[in-house]
Amino acid sequence: MQTESAPSLVGQEYEVEVGQVAHGGHCVARTDAGQVLFVRHALPGERVVARVTEGEEGARFIRADAVKVLTASKDRVEPPCPFSGPGRCGGCDWQHAAPGAQRRLKATVVAEQLERLAGLTPEQAGWDGTVMPAPGDKVAKGEVPAWRTRVQYAVDAEGRAGLRKHRSHEVEVVDHCLIAAPGVSDLGVEDRTWPQIATVEAIAATGSNDRQVILTPRPGGRLPIVELDQPVSVQRIGERDHAVHRVHGRPFVRERAAGRTWRVGDGGFWQVHPKAADLLVEAVMQGLMPRKGDMALDLYCGVGLFAGALAERVGDQGAVLGIESGKRAVEDARHNLQDFDRVRIEHGKVEQVLPKTRIDEADLIVLDPPRAGAGKQTVRRLAALGARRIAYVACDPAALARDLSYFAEAGYRPTTLRAFDLFPVTHHVECVAILVPEKPEKPEKPEKPEKKDA
Repeated sequence: MQTESAPSLVGQEYEVEVGQVAHGGHCVARTDAGQVLFVRHALPGERVVARVTEGEEGARFIRADAVKVLTASKDRVEPPCPFSGPGRCGGCDWQHAAPGAQRRLKATVVAEQLERLAGLTPEQAGWDGTVMPAPGDKVAKGEVPAWRTRVQYAVDAEGRAGLRKHRSHEVEVVDHCLIAAPGVSDLGVEDRTWPQIATVEAIAATGSNDRQVILTPRPGGRLPIVELDQPVSVQRIGERDHAVHRVHGRPFVRERAAGRTWRVGDGGFWQVHPKAADLLVEAVMQGLMPRKGDMALDLYCGVGLFAGALAERVGDQGAVLGIESGKRAVEDARHNLQDFDRVRIEHGKVEQVLPKTRIDEADLIVLDPPRAGAGKQTVRRLAALGARRIAYVACDPAALARDLSYFAEAGYRPTTLRAFDLFPVTHHVECVAILVPEKPEKPEKPEKPEKKDA
């Protein structure tokens, strides 16, 4: 027997007072009937007309866009991007907020997640409550930094490049993305048509002139001849195997960070902000304070960024084990770190590989898990290794807070936490938490002397 679905509220408008910001790029409001609205394109304290975009009668919450601002916040600015706004491009969440206000909104979200999911105040987390901009990202009110070195364009039925609308497969055709880094914009992806192509990912490496596009053809589609405004290598995603295949040029780009050059192939993971890799390495190493002779783990290690920084600091008497699930990333990590005999990179999921290593102790651990976090079982296994310090790099404050609660159950607490605005104009924020055991069970090891040639 089928039950009738509740009447849709899409298109319904409500005049509401906007409350606090919530995780996800929206603010919370309530209708006169008490139904919760998640409102985009609004700011705390404003009075707006909110039009429902998703939801039905009786739902726990409904989604809406602020389509008219009746009372504006002092932090509101005219969105600099002509493609931003209700029903438009979904790439940016805070085009309508001044730069400083964006960081305060993100700080509020981080604090709320820590309190709600980990039971921690900023002081208990060792955090000063601020979200710091990356070097060079301080811009005037009404401007946005051009920071995104990797942009995935969607292509509409007419072959025009654009970006997805919020929570939609529809394409907002654009002629210029304001947050795209100059190296991406210089390719001119938006100026061309892409027949039979579904997506075009454009990559501009940091520290080299490498440029790359990765094309995903539509089912049965053929690749066009790629002629862009700058020299570029081309790869495509296979229709059957969904793997990355070289068309012409290098199958990788060369990134530069932490004093080294890093090979990143198949469009593999690399920090999108050009300053992010150096900034995060610095924060992690300052927090871990590696010593000569330490045994360290780099989990979800990607192409080896943190493993390389650790290897330089633990010396010949130390050792570093990296674990990464991406096959191509493992190949790149082994290539990137081949000059370090003390580094070993294992392929597989952390929760599966780590038990097989039979490692029962470590001095230092750094983990940079995917957005979902590490999870309770992995956290428990890491805590059992008795590390002196653990660095947790997180791109999602909710996942970080959940995992911090698991670490607390296992006897670890954060001693410092730093938050960085590495995704300006979006709701995303990067955090680095340094954890220490509540009750150290063993004395800290003295540094081992370096080997000396006879």
